[in-house]
Amino acid sequence: MSKIYVASSWRCSLQPKVVRELGAAGHEIYDFRNPREKDHGFSWKQIDPQWEDWSPGVFRRALEHDIAKSGFGSDFDGMTWADACVLVLPCGRSAHLEAGWFVGAGKPLHILIMEHCEPELMYKMATSICLSVEELLGKVALSITESL
Repeated sequence: MSKIYVASSWRCSLQPKVVRELGAAGHEIYDFRNPREKDHGFSWKQIDPQWEDWSPGVFRRALEHDIAKSGFGSDFDGMTWADACVLVLPCGRSAHLEAGWFVGAGKPLHILIMEHCEPELMYKMATSICLSVEELLGKVALSITESL
């Protein structure tokens, strides 16, 4: 099958289901929540439980923290490893930057939208926009077939 990077948000309750379904379909998955065994992914809380109160300057300095560097390295390695990206909405800025990187790298981007969201014109760059997990599985399989 294919190696897939699932980009989303810690706040997205649908993300774990998408990871499970893609894995059950035979794909290898990079899951930012569980990138490796006994590794539960990067969270700003690991640097500071009060991270939501940071000023812009504190945020910029935090990007240089060893934990942030390690989290970025893990996720970026997952991106370069993957053949395609699935962007699961709702999600935030990081996931959208990751999705844009996949488009720029010439790798397929599939977007899953299952609830109301603000329209986004640049989603036209995606390989597919899917409205259900079942549709996503079919579009991912089709894009693999077309790339062979």
